[in-house]
Amino acid sequence: MTTRNRIAIAGDVILPDRVLEQAFVLCEDGMIAAVRPAWEIPDGIAKVYHPGKFIAPGFVDIHVHGAAQADYMDGTTEAVLTVNRAHTTHGTTTIFPTTTTGSRAQLEAMIASCEEVRASWTAASGARIGGVHFYGPYFAADKVGVHAPEGRRDPVRDEYEYFLGRDIVRIATCAAELPGAADFYRFARSAGCYVTCGHSNADWSELAAAFDAGMRHVDHFWCAMSSVSSLRGRFGTPMRAGMEQFVLANKEMTTEVIADGEHLSDELLNFAFKMIGPERLCLMTDANRAMDAPPGRYRFGSQNDGTWVVSDGRAVRGDDGGLASSMCGMDRMVQVMHRATGAALPDIIRMASLTPARLTGLSDSVGSLEAGKQADLVVLSRALEVETVYLGGERFAATM
Repeated sequence: MTTRNRIAIAGDVILPDRVLEQAFVLCEDGMIAAVRPAWEIPDGIAKVYHPGKFIAPGFVDIHVHGAAQADYMDGTTEAVLTVNRAHTTHGTTTIFPTTTTGSRAQLEAMIASCEEVRASWTAASGARIGGVHFYGPYFAADKVGVHAPEGRRDPVRDEYEYFLGRDIVRIATCAAELPGAADFYRFARSAGCYVTCGHSNADWSELAAAFDAGMRHVDHFWCAMSSVSSLRGRFGTPMRAGMEQFVLANKEMTTEVIADGEHLSDELLNFAFKMIGPERLCLMTDANRAMDAPPGRYRFGSQNDGTWVVSDGRAVRGDDGGLASSMCGMDRMVQVMHRATGAALPDIIRMASLTPARLTGLSDSVGSLEAGKQADLVVLSRALEVETVYLGGERFAATM
C-alpha cells in the first residue's frame, strides 16, 4: 500500500448509533479501512483535520430529477453529469436518477445515458449512480401532479419488462390501482428492484393487494398520495383508509419525506419521524432542474416537452400554484429535519444515508462510516452545512 493511497480524515465522526468525537476515518485505496480515535492515527499517513466539524457518510438520494438547469430526462450524458455533480456539492455521493412521464424513446435515452455515465465513473463525475429509479410513467391520472399528463399511461408489460430488466434499474414505481399494477410489482420484485407505489389514489384494499405482490414503499409521504378525503371523492362513503394509514399500520412499509421546509410543516415532519422512525423513513430531495439555478421558468422533465414550472428562488410551482417537486439538495433536507424533530444527529443522518442504502440493497458498500465500505464522506459544519465532500477518499472539486 503506497502512502498516496492512504489518508486519515479527522473530525467528529457520525456513526449509525453515536458521534465519535475527535476521531478519524482511515481511507485506503478508496475504501474505509478503520474508524478510530484521532490519537491512534498511524505515523506516515497523510492527515486532513477538520476540527470542530462533523464527518458524515455521504448521502444517498433515491428520488431525484435534476439540478443546475439539467434534468435526467434530457437524456444526455452531459445532463446526467451536471445533475450528479451539483448534488455532490450538497453532500449526495450515491444517487438514483429518477424518470418521469414520457415516451418510451425518452425513457430509453435517460436510462442509456445513466448507464454510460456509470460505466465511465471517476471521482470527477460526482455522485455515484446507485441505480435508476423507474418512477414515471405509471401514475394515476388524478394524481399525476406536475408530471406531463401526456406521457402518463397504465403499465405496459413489454415496456416495463424491457426497462426493469436492465441491470441499472433498481427502484420501480407504479400506482397500485392501475390495471396490471400487481403484475408490474411481481416482475419488479423478481428483477431485484425495490418496489414502490407513487402518484396514487389507492385505497387500503388496493394497497394490500400491492403489498402481496411485492410493494414495500410509498413515495413522498403526503404528496400526490391517497388520503381519506381524496378517496371519498373516488368512492363516496363510507370513508376509506389510504396510503398514510397503510404505512403507519404496517411495519414492513417504508416511505420518504421532502424536508425542504416548503412541502411539509415541521409538525408533519416531526409526526412522520415519531410514527415511522429513522429505519423506515428516508430523506430525499425530489429536486428538479431549478436547484442551483436562478429564479425563472423551467421545464420539469425533458427540456423538449416537459411541463413548465416557475422557481421563485425558494420553491417551484406549476401553473396551478401547486408545488412542483423541490429545488433543494440533501443538505437542506438534513437541516430542516433536524430543526423540525430535534432528533439525535445519528438518526437524522441515517435517514439520508444508511436507511436508503439498506432499502436499495447497497448498505454493504455505502450508507455508513464502517470498515470495508466506500470512502464516501461529507464534512459538515455545526450548522450541518456541507464544507467538503470525499468520493472514494478523494476530495471532490465541482467542475460545473
